[in-house]
Amino acid sequence: MKKILIRAGMSPLEPFDAAKMMIDNTFGGNIGNLIYQFSVFRTLMTEDTIITPDYYTYGPERAEEINANYDCYVIPLADAFRNEFIPSLRRYTKLINKLKIPVIVIGVGLRAPFEPKLNEGFPFDKDVKNFVQAVLKKSSIIGVRGEITAKYLTRLGFREGIDHVVIGCPSMYTFGRELHIRNTHITEESKICVNSSRRSQKKVLDFIARGMEEYPNHYFIPQWLKELKLTYLGAPSIAEVSKKYPIKMSDPVYMNNRVRFFLNVPTWLDFMKEADLSFGARLHGNIAATIAGTPSLIIPKDARMRELAEYHQLTKLMANKITSKTTLSGIIEKSDFQAPTKVQAKNFDHFIDFLNKNKLEHIYKHTNTPSIVPLDQRLAEIQLQPPVHPVSGCSLEEMVERWERYYPLENIQKNTSTPSITKDQFKTMFIDMIATKKEKAFKRFSKNRQ
Repeated sequence: MKKILIRAGMSPLEPFDAAKMMIDNTFGGNIGNLIYQFSVFRTLMTEDTIITPDYYTYGPERAEEINANYDCYVIPLADAFRNEFIPSLRRYTKLINKLKIPVIVIGVGLRAPFEPKLNEGFPFDKDVKNFVQAVLKKSSIIGVRGEITAKYLTRLGFREGIDHVVIGCPSMYTFGRELHIRNTHITEESKICVNSSRRSQKKVLDFIARGMEEYPNHYFIPQWLKELKLTYLGAPSIAEVSKKYPIKMSDPVYMNNRVRFFLNVPTWLDFMKEADLSFGARLHGNIAATIAGTPSLIIPKDARMRELAEYHQLTKLMANKITSKTTLSGIIEKSDFQAPTKVQAKNFDHFIDFLNKNKLEHIYKHTNTPSIVPLDQRLAEIQLQPPVHPVSGCSLEEMVERWERYYPLENIQKNTSTPSITKDQFKTMFIDMIATKKEKAFKRFSKNRQ
């Protein structure tokens, strides 16, 4: 039995609830991380393989334990080549240099502006170089997310095709070589899933807001830890001011129960399968739709999104093409939602070749259509947590249940005996929320009568 340690805050087989996921940050601050991690779990979990998360606990002090208990360390990464991640990258480098087992990096990328100036270099160049050198001593080749990252590593002196190779995002290979995207007829009544990013340009946020007005049967799918807390608890707001992005419980999508925060990949994909379209500025929010077979439209905002959108031919709308008159319906009419299917087989074969070069066992070793998928079999025996909907759509009893579950855990984490919010305070918050909703409804009614 082979034992793999994987970089992840949780296993797909651990049905943690929202309170625990918030307290322990089991998804690394962005629930989109679960998408590519799920794919790696599903691909590498054979009948003879046990995969254990490292729960984001790493550093040179774990080297002896890891060497003694695991046969391989698999590290799926997102845009790890960025300033904020450098302290973590340094710790990984120190750990990897002490390991005696193979270490395989799957899908690392560079965070940079949409038009990166690679020749000017980055403050973290030396740290990236040290990290890559450490990994290459423990594996055959590193998988990077796209051409921009490949050019960056080549500039640092690493050889493309020998030291590093573009494999895209593992999430796109969740269900193998075939990718089937439904042809849907989108009308004003269609169910639309929306994702967004506060870091997007104003004109992008304006476009997304117009799209939500154009298609009122929409659901907003947030991804940040702060947004899970807002959805689950009703507070605090994630920002002080934001005109085109939902930041507080009194915003329409929250008040009208049009928000869903997913705690696991299977329920996320199930919800996406019921939608007619997904659009917005989140990479994995739209990849979730794509692998679920639903047309999606992504608006890349930086180099990491751009290189993946280009490699996987994700149906995209570039920000520089958006004007104040651009409508979602107009973009839908001229978009090719089947574009990702045309490169899927070639990209998948390339990904499998990368796994084989690193001597990783996987479910596609003998066939592209395995009859036995151990992760699927084990998931079928588990009751997964449903998506979280806003407290504005809960009964008073449900709201209290959430708060009584979360705040004691928070107090334990903070090692404090500070009393939690009382039931009377809960009730006051609930009444204020309903009053706000009624006031907004009355204003809309009055406006329509004018």
